[in-house]
Amino acid sequence: MQGNLPPEAQEKIEELQDLQETAQQVAQQKQQAETQLQESKTALETLDGIEGETQMYREVGELLIETEYDGAYEDLEEKVDSLEVRVETLDKQEERVRDQFESLQDELQQMLQGGAGGGPMGGPGGPGAGGA
Repeated sequence: MQGNLPPEAQEKIEELQDLQETAQQVAQQKQQAETQLQESKTALETLDGIEGETQMYREVGELLIETEYDGAYEDLEEKVDSLEVRVETLDKQEERVRDQFESLQDELQQMLQGGAGGGPMGGPGGPGAGGA
């Protein structure tokens, strides 16, 4: 069926497919960032509930390294702030991609409806394009 479409329409379809792939990638990145954000917030809440003198360890690669309360708390706060910005950025990117997708979809639909209306438009349809 795509072989009968004008080149402009085929181009729009390819753009739509690319945008759909981009949207899936952004959604996946956003989900990962949201998961990391929730885990970091939970860890921060846990730190709020323990004493500052409690012996703590941080995972570094495959090792557990002793860490201080203040350092761990500050690192988690920075991570939470950074992840919140990342999620917000991905939200905006997801919205932009969705808007582009819908706009392109509308353009394609108008292009196909305009072309399907028939009429005496010779155009680049090639020989036999006017036959049913």
